[in-house]
Amino acid sequence: MRYKTDHHERSHKRIIDVASHRFREDGIAAAGLARVMQDAGLTKGAFYAHFSSKDALVQAGLMVALDTQRDHAAQALSDGAAIEEVIRAYLSPRHRDCPSNGCPTSALASEIARQPRKLRMVYTKRLSEFLQLLMDHLPSDDPELNRKRATGLFATMIGTLQLSRAVSDKALSDQILQDGIEMALLALDRK
Repeated sequence: MRYKTDHHERSHKRIIDVASHRFREDGIAAAGLARVMQDAGLTKGAFYAHFSSKDALVQAGLMVALDTQRDHAAQALSDGAAIEEVIRAYLSPRHRDCPSNGCPTSALASEIARQPRKLRMVYTKRLSEFLQLLMDHLPSDDPELNRKRATGLFATMIGTLQLSRAVSDKALSDQILQDGIEMALLALDRK
């Protein structure tokens, strides 16, 4: 059977997109290649025509997720949203309830720490870019203070989201989200 010339490229992109969602939903270790390829509508045997290893797919999927997160935040901020709106969207029940489309850091930080150095270097670069985006939209003219606030703010947001997902009590989960929002906003007000 003959395929269109862009078939390989479209299949490659579809595998990365599916893997990106699957890793965030199930975790890197639990997301098997067979399931990723099945969800992408391809056979497991087709995997190696696109990637040399699962590590290569993890890196590609993580990059897509991190770039998407950064781009969405940048778009919201450039459209006039305040940093408060970004915090509230991040710490929303909708984000909590849909990890496959959400923040890769909150879903995968503990697993990223165990990945090969090459992947952690890519993650570090993307995280630095995201923190810079936050820094650029903080109210202080002090770059050192903005760096500390951006790092602390994002760490608070990640931890809050992780805790809200971990508990079995929905009311407690909702309260964790609300408390996280309040603490993040307090961090912005400190002079």
